[in-house]
Amino acid sequence: MNQADLIWMNGEFVAWEDAKVHVLTHGLHYGTGVFEGVRCYDTESVGPAVFRHADHIDRLFRSAELYYMPIPFDREQLRQATLELISRNGQRSCYIRPLVFRGYGTMGLFPLEAPVDVTIATWEWGAYLGEEGKRDGIRAKVSSWRRISPDGLIPQAKATGQYLNSILAKVETHKAGYDEAILLDDHGHVCEGSGENVFVVRDGTIFTPPQTASILDGINRKSAIQIARDLGFEVVERDIARAELYLADEVYLTGTAAELVPVREVDDHAVGDGAPGEVTRAVQKAFDDALHGRTDRYRAWLDPVPLRERVA
Repeated sequence: MNQADLIWMNGEFVAWEDAKVHVLTHGLHYGTGVFEGVRCYDTESVGPAVFRHADHIDRLFRSAELYYMPIPFDREQLRQATLELISRNGQRSCYIRPLVFRGYGTMGLFPLEAPVDVTIATWEWGAYLGEEGKRDGIRAKVSSWRRISPDGLIPQAKATGQYLNSILAKVETHKAGYDEAILLDDHGHVCEGSGENVFVVRDGTIFTPPQTASILDGINRKSAIQIARDLGFEVVERDIARAELYLADEVYLTGTAAELVPVREVDDHAVGDGAPGEVTRAVQKAFDDALHGRTDRYRAWLDPVPLRERVA
């Protein structure tokens, strides 16, 4: 991990190495936390800017509410704290990790008496599945682990403990020699990657699993859907059978960490001709242009970072 100078913790900027919690922190034991993955890009139009910042903050608050964690700061306070942190760290592009969790003060499965702590960290982090993966596509495997069911947890919340599910799938597929996992939902339909949403292209139409398939409603998923429709492609949200991954002309994944990544192979079946397809490339280019401020159409998605002298 590329260390930065400062981390924001409960309203204060502290040195990276001093950003610590007690070993009896409730969230450390029970996974009682929610978080976001956000990115800041050094755009060509407005300089460093956070992509869809307000949408990420809104989802953080929704996730916290679903797990009964009142955030002791308002949305604008977290927005300003993030922008100032990026500026103080002297970063022009970075990954941003806001984290809301039950802190130190009580133990046991009843969490409501534990304090709610909030931290924000930023660091330089390249594309999650690598620049080569973005360019040439990745190899994916359908995991034997199913995506968490809404009967037991809340898939629509971006909660810390729930990602044990993704970790099992990620490790399984890594040990089998693949780049990424694709999970099915509890009904056997295609759900999502370990940290990305899934898109399938057949005969020029783009398909993606619906909210009812236990997906996380990704911010970059929404962006990619809007961009694809703006380019004139039809995007349909519906259940997708596993075999459709093998029969697809193209498959791609979207996520904040991964951005937009083509899938060239699933379970040793080549997708299409085994190379990123025309639809994927068109959406990927327009998406990348939006991230980096190269188009006026999506300028409202950018939240500029006020620049200042770097503070130690």
